[in-house]
Amino acid sequence: MIPKRKALPSLYLIRHGETAWSLSGQHTGRTDIPLTAHGEEEARSLAPWLAHIQFTRVFTSPRQRARRTCELAGLGQQAEIEPDLAEWDYGDYEGKLSSDIRKSRPDWNAFRDGCPNGEMPAQVSARADRLIAALGTTGGNIAMFSHGQFGLALGARWIGFPVAEGQSFLLGTASLSILSYNPAHPDVPVIALWNATPALLVPGGAMASSHNQDQCARRSLSD
Repeated sequence: MIPKRKALPSLYLIRHGETAWSLSGQHTGRTDIPLTAHGEEEARSLAPWLAHIQFTRVFTSPRQRARRTCELAGLGQQAEIEPDLAEWDYGDYEGKLSSDIRKSRPDWNAFRDGCPNGEMPAQVSARADRLIAALGTTGGNIAMFSHGQFGLALGARWIGFPVAEGQSFLLGTASLSILSYNPAHPDVPVIALWNATPALLVPGGAMASSHNQDQCARRSLSD
C-alpha cells in the first residue's frame, strides 16, 4: 500500500488594516498604534473571505493593529501571539518618512541597509526563516496576521529569495496572501496568492478603479 502523503500546509499571510501611520507613510515598527476607523472596516471585510477556511492554527503579531485585525476578521478566539510576526524594528527611523531619512542618507534602503539601533536585513531574514522552519512543514491552513515590510521579507524568504528581493513586492493594508507548495512538486514552495484585498474588487469580481489601486499601492509602502 502506498503511504498517504501528509497534507501540504498553506500559510495565509494577512497584513493588518490601515493605521494613521500606514496612511501617512511613516515607518511603524514597535509603536503600538490602533487601526483607523477605515482600517477597522478593512479588517471586517476580511471575515467573509476567511470564514469558510478551516484553520488549524492562527497566529498574530503582538502589536494591537494586527491583533485587532485578527479579531475583526473573525479569528480572534483562535489566535496565539507569535513575536516573530512583529514588524521590522526601525530603531532610530521609527515614525519617520523615507523621504526624511534620505535627506541625510540619500541612498538609504531598509532592505539593504537596515536601521540604526533597529534590525538589520540579516536579522529579519533569520526571523523569517525561523517562522518558516516552525510552520512551513506542518499540515493544514495556518493564518498569520502580520505587517507590511516584514510580510514582504517573509514572502521573499518563503520562495528562497534574499530579503532584499521583498522590496519588489507590494503588500496593501488588510491584504491576503497565500504561501504554499506546488502540488505537483511538493518540495517547491510557491506564492499561490499575493496582495489580494477586498478594496480591489467590486461585485462580479471586476477590478476596482485605478484610483483605488493607486491608494492601495501607497498604503503598501510602509507599515
